Order: sequence, then C-alpha cells, then structure tokens
Amino acid sequence: MCTAISFNSKDHYFGRTLDLEYHYNESVVITPRSYCFDFSNGNRLCNHYAIIGMATVVNDYPLYYEATNEKGLSMAGLNFPHNAQYFPVSEDKENIAPFEFIPFVLSQFESVDEATQRIKDINLADIDFSEEFRNSPLHWIISDREKSITVECTCDGIEIFGNPNGVLTNNPPFEWQMKNLSRYMRKIFSRPDPYVLNEENPGMLSKGLEFFGLPGDFSSPSRFVKTVFVKNNSHCGESENESVTLFFHILGCVSTPSGFIRVEGDKQYKTVYTSCCNTDKGIFYYTTYGNSQISAVDMHKENLDSDSLTVFPLITEQQINRIN
Repeated sequence: MCTAISFNSKDHYFGRTLDLEYHYNESVVITPRSYCFDFSNGNRLCNHYAIIGMATVVNDYPLYYEATNEKGLSMAGLNFPHNAQYFPVSEDKENIAPFEFIPFVLSQFESVDEATQRIKDINLADIDFSEEFRNSPLHWIISDREKSITVECTCDGIEIFGNPNGVLTNNPPFEWQMKNLSRYMRKIFSRPDPYVLNEENPGMLSKGLEFFGLPGDFSSPSRFVKTVFVKNNSHCGESENESVTLFFHILGCVSTPSGFIRVEGDKQYKTVYTSCCNTDKGIFYYTTYGNSQISAVDMHKENLDSDSLTVFPLITEQQINRIN
C-alpha cells in the first residue's frame, strides 16, 4: 500500500511512503561513485553516478526501495502482486535482476529519456538476491524534473507508460489506474469556485464540499486518485522548508495508522517511513512511524568518490520539542 510522487516547486522532489507490517532494517544509504556493482549478468560497474536513498544493506549490497542519483534521476519500486512477472535468463537481451533494477538505472542514466531507451532492451530476469531475500513483485516509477514513467513487467513483458501525474501506488496495473482516474477528472483538474461561508450565507455544512465524492479509503485505487487530487490542488512557496513541508503533507493524506488495516498475527500494518528527496540538491529527508520530526541526509557532505557505502540508521524514536 505504498504511494510515490514526483513534485516540482522551485526544485524537484521525489519520495514515497512504505507501508508494511514488518521492518528490514531500512537505512539511508549513499552509494558513492567508486562502489563496485557486480551485476548478476557478469558485468561489473565501478565508475558511475553516486546514489542516495532508502535501502536494506545485505552483504554490503544496497537493496534500494527508492533512490535518487547525483544527476537528479529518481526511481522507486512499489508492490505489484499477482501482476508482476519476471522471466528466465535470455541470451538475446541484457539480463537484469529485479533487485538490481534501481542501481542499474540510477548508476548510469541522467534522465527519464535515457533510461527509457535502455530499459526497452533489457530482460528482467527471475534471479533472486538470496534464499532469504527473494524477488518481490514490483512495478516502478522513474522521474526527473521534466517527466515520469511507470515500468511494469507482466506476462506481456516490459511495458513503459507515460505518467503525467507523477504518482504511483500498488495494484491494479497502471493503465487501469489511469482509466479509473478519468472518473474524477473534473474534480481534480477543473476545480469549482468554493461556496463561501459567511454570516449572510451560512447554508453550507463545511468548507471543501466542492470535492465531495473523492475516495477516502486506503485502497490503492483510492490513494492514487486522492494523491493526484491533493498534489494538483496544493499551493507551495519556493523555499526549501515550504516545499519539503508540503511534500510530507501530500503523502500524509494517504499514510496508514497502525492497526487500521488488519493483518494476520500480532503484526501491525502501518506507514513505516515517508521519504522526500530534493533531487537537485541531493538532500534526502524522511520521517518514520514513530518519529514525525523530519530528518535530513545531504549526500554532498559525504565523500562521493569513495568505494564504500555510507549508512545512516533511521531515527525511529519520537523527537519532541518540549516548550516547558
């Protein structure tokens, strides 16, 4: 039940919510330019763009959930069960495992257009990272300042869709989500004049009723519609604080409180973290379920010419500014 968005104010921002009932020891991870990626197809890449994002590090390898490279290209993988399909290794195409798809794209390309051309020629091969970390069924959003695309690998192979709203959630497939969105287009893009409340005109029950009928549940189709609506009808100043604050408010509209969605056993499904990266400046912001204070990691304050990962464990305990 994750949600990802691409957002422009003065700078470009990219991020997502991760909604799960468990943790994988997520951390903010910087992969510097000289870290060696050993791809499962036998290729080795030791000179590439630096990357920052949220990842689980296993055997010194960053399994990225979402990330941004130093050129401003960003990518996130979201859950796509029952639809995602990966294929056997092909001798006719460049084989890339799903777990290395984000590093493959962000290590080499500066723009969505560059990535699109290369992705058309790859095979997403059904190669697991390990016995413990098997492939997750995913689809992906890739964004730069100018545009976004959605990449899905189904029984029909790799498909690339233009994503004009810069929003992605989980199932159903992206084409279905866009068709469903068309039911709400008038509310989202043709905002009616509000019915003003005042002493002479007290008849309206509440401000905001001009948007009555937009979905409010936590399903993926509803979150997709609601996120597009909130993103397109929000006002943002140009300062960094205003932009970051609004970004977290947009994703806050679809964040999941613990216990709201039932899962088996005693695990609690919730929004584990929310991220926001200023892709122009390389600053990665995040909050966690237990800590609503925004934390920030600046990739350019680290040695990007190193060959070793830099890992920042998440601050998960609530940080409260006590006034008295």
